[in-house]
Amino acid sequence: MKKEIINKTMKFFISSLVLILLFGYHHNTHAAILLQEDIQQNIQSYTEFKGIVVDSKTKEPLIFADITVNSTNIRTVTNKEGKFLLKVPNNLLDKMITVSFLGYEKQEIPLQNLKNRNNKIALSISITKLTQVKINVPKDAETLVRMTLNTRGGNYYNEQAIMTAFYRETIKKRKKNASLSEAVVEIYKQPYASNKNDAIRLIKSRKNTNYSRLDTLAIKLQGGPFSTLYADIVKYPEYIFTEDTFPYYEFSFEPSTQINDRQVYVVKFKQLPNVFSPFYYGKLFIDSETFALTSAVYNLNVENRKQASALFLRKKPRKVTVYPTEATYRVDYKTTNGKWYYGYSNIQLAFKVKWKNKLFSSNYTLSIEMAITDWEKNTTGKKKPKNSLKPTVILSDEASGFSDPEFWGKYNIIEPEKSIESAIRKIAKQLKRIQS
Repeated sequence: MKKEIINKTMKFFISSLVLILLFGYHHNTHAAILLQEDIQQNIQSYTEFKGIVVDSKTKEPLIFADITVNSTNIRTVTNKEGKFLLKVPNNLLDKMITVSFLGYEKQEIPLQNLKNRNNKIALSISITKLTQVKINVPKDAETLVRMTLNTRGGNYYNEQAIMTAFYRETIKKRKKNASLSEAVVEIYKQPYASNKNDAIRLIKSRKNTNYSRLDTLAIKLQGGPFSTLYADIVKYPEYIFTEDTFPYYEFSFEPSTQINDRQVYVVKFKQLPNVFSPFYYGKLFIDSETFALTSAVYNLNVENRKQASALFLRKKPRKVTVYPTEATYRVDYKTTNGKWYYGYSNIQLAFKVKWKNKLFSSNYTLSIEMAITDWEKNTTGKKKPKNSLKPTVILSDEASGFSDPEFWGKYNIIEPEKSIESAIRKIAKQLKRIQS
């Protein structure tokens, strides 16, 4: 008989991602578009580089490849089309950049060799022979995962830091953008050995929502930037792996791989077949020498529609049936001076919405991601900034409109995909009409 478990910690984590669905909510998008007071400086103090990262043989784009300015904490990641946008202060143009991707050989390139546009960087698959067994490898995969979580104080950056990050959330009906919210935030990151939670301050944000495309169904994502921050398994292991939940998983080793010339163990995990409640399944990438988690890709099991829906939904109209069809998570870590830290996370949610009196259902996709683009040691003595966001924040309620394409100024952002870029162009045209 299958077991049903109500996991309070997991429910709390997902509750930061709950959706609020309201019937009959309309909004005049023209009136919601406000001009921002913060205008791009006339004289730029940075240089912008754009390009794409691809596989050297197949020419396929490499998604979530990492681009870092050497000897700095300035970085960005490629989008789902392999494209990147990197802004570098002019006093650092003599630096090199490092481009890396899981299972590929990293490449170092002088910034002076890059063009401002249309750079194409090709990475080759690492062909170094990987050893499958090490003397100090734990006897089983579960023991390795436990060691990884128990040694976070030594492997990860264990001081207070202030991180700058770019956050984006999109809601699509079928394949068309219905809502777009973006923000630059400041994260007051607490030491990994500390049980104190991180804090977030909003620096800049913008939004645009086409409610007519939502068919009178307003979808709001509660949690905002905190949702992606809580995907940091090392800082918040209690949301996925606890002493109470470990017994409901089975762990196994997959073939090893490489990250930046270092061997990495791959651990596969999934819930036991006799467990009926929604748990996670996926892969953990663990450094073979330090046992540090370098990356994780995992999903929530949504086969149990009733329980999965209860985890995500806060409000919905009575005549609507809503259930998730996909919940995918990813988190990547970066290293500096031998210490790892949170670098990027991505969450993809897919829902099916069926009105009682309608023949066909609608499919909605929610995508949220956050990338650390710069950081420094926190020397302010403040663990929490003034006007910090609440963990239950709804970003679209905080943002005050959509500004011009130069809105972000010097801040590094994740390059928009074609569909998002198209939506931004339409918004820009709309702004011009309003201003004329």
